[in-house]
Amino acid sequence: MNQKFPSDMSHYPTAIQKLIDRLTRLPGLGPKSAERLVFYLLYQSLSDLGELSGLIQHLKDKIIVCPQCQNFSETNPCLICANPRRNQGVICVVSRPQDVAALEKIGDYQGVYHILGGVIDPLAGVTAESLKIKELVNRLKNQATHEVILGLNPDMPGETTILYLTKLLKSYKVPKISRLARGLPVGSDLEYTDEVTLADALKGRREI
Repeated sequence: MNQKFPSDMSHYPTAIQKLIDRLTRLPGLGPKSAERLVFYLLYQSLSDLGELSGLIQHLKDKIIVCPQCQNFSETNPCLICANPRRNQGVICVVSRPQDVAALEKIGDYQGVYHILGGVIDPLAGVTAESLKIKELVNRLKNQATHEVILGLNPDMPGETTILYLTKLLKSYKVPKISRLARGLPVGSDLEYTDEVTLADALKGRREI
């Protein structure tokens, strides 16, 4: 009769397993992906690991939130808000900093941005109060704004947020409220939309 031995908690040393477990808490990283990443790091030199560690520390030491647009920046205000060539009277409202990067790649938009930090999603516990909407209202009160572009993803949370903001912005008498054109497929993500489609959606935006 074969004797069965109790299996170890992990096949890896504690230091390796703890890092794998910690990395799986990052978005998009499952156990296998985290495992591959840890073993990749093990084969790197101490100087490379030191550089990586320094860059991660740099995120908290140097990166701030721009008080105007709520984007991440190393300057106050951020380079876009501080640029005198940008049209401060046109504000494109987006969900995340990644959306700003996607729109900036087009090279045609000359207004400024406002990052909400998410979208209204009751199923995920995200309410209007948890977004940077109050900061948007303060901007409208303190600067002349002639158009607000709602550059949100055309999915259910995005549409819910657009409806909420449209009603709010109209109460503050914003002269023009527009949204990206329907060229964006329903359910698409601005961050992963190709530049031609995104440029067409921005140029073809329609007033609400």
